[in-house]
Amino acid sequence: MPVYRSLGKIPLKRHTIFRKPDGTLYAEELVSTEGFSSLYSLVYHAYPPTIVKALGEPYSVEPKIAREKHLKHTSLLGFNIEPQNDYLESRKAVLVNSDLHISLAAPRQSMVDYFYKNSQADEVLFVHVGSGTLKTGFGKIKFSYGDYLVIPRGTIYQIEFNGAENRLFIVESFSPIRTPQRYRNKFGQLMEHSPYCERDIKRPSDLETHDEKGDFKILIKKQGLIYPYIYGTHPFDFVGWDGYHYPWAFSIHDFEPITGRLHQPPPVHQTFEGNNFVICSFVPRKYDYHPQSIPAPYNHSNIDSDELLYYVDGDFMSRKSVVKGQITLHPGGIPHGPHPGTVEQSIGKESTDELAVMIDPFRPLMLTEEALKIEDGNYYKSWSQS
Repeated sequence: MPVYRSLGKIPLKRHTIFRKPDGTLYAEELVSTEGFSSLYSLVYHAYPPTIVKALGEPYSVEPKIAREKHLKHTSLLGFNIEPQNDYLESRKAVLVNSDLHISLAAPRQSMVDYFYKNSQADEVLFVHVGSGTLKTGFGKIKFSYGDYLVIPRGTIYQIEFNGAENRLFIVESFSPIRTPQRYRNKFGQLMEHSPYCERDIKRPSDLETHDEKGDFKILIKKQGLIYPYIYGTHPFDFVGWDGYHYPWAFSIHDFEPITGRLHQPPPVHQTFEGNNFVICSFVPRKYDYHPQSIPAPYNHSNIDSDELLYYVDGDFMSRKSVVKGQITLHPGGIPHGPHPGTVEQSIGKESTDELAVMIDPFRPLMLTEEALKIEDGNYYKSWSQS
């Protein structure tokens, strides 16, 4: 998120002497993305962030592809993912390509005895069920139902859940997650026509410096492997930091829908972008106000992209028998549209209370073995008139 932020104590100038009360130096670290050419922050640690005491054997968490090529409208029943105690073990990748991995998770327990760092991807955690606190060296972010948690690659974090019932929809992006370019001016500020603005962004606060030595387990993900590291100092030993690279949150409930006299196309719902995909938010909104308008979406052919919808809450006028946590995947190459009867039923309606997350990837998504376990095999027949 390209907004400057500073917390804690920092020196007046970068790369200058900055001493602790005992006269020793704090350890400066530059956390940068895309080399030195994109967003970065300068972090000041109580100890150097390089003190490794032990390494464990790496193990694979690479998704197992079950259906690499397919041309079938597909539905996954996301809430059929079984809850598990551990946060990382609960994450099940269901749809993947070379730009992003999409996972579902139902963790019961907080991360207590380890920390996690994804070194290969930015993460967007959509909170469908549950609440808690995202903890990082940059500070804390409280989250609840409907929040998107955006965690840049390389960020060490812990999640503290407030209860045992939690459901997450997770996107791992192998490119940086950004606000849509068309909503920003040349200085990076969100413009007046944007469906949300900087006031809606939740940034880290309550910086707490952990000046601690010991054995701290950090699980680091890189190229589909988890590398167990034991560090000699607490990873949240930040005394201060400043810059543009840090985790942040945005609530889907703060997305202000763009409406018009006639049906608006999906790009008006765009919330984030990565390389070769976008993330959109469908929220409660007024319907089209042309006297002859048809609120239900028209049939359309996905030629250059797949279309994925994750259903969160509310009623969907274009779909029958939608349940919470359901994923529909309409692959590029064949048309899709409203279910039979829903077009006529939508005429004259003035608003909708639907809530959903949509992803349009421009490379085909592959189904994993975990996806097949929760697939509704008859979904492709749901347009039948019989």
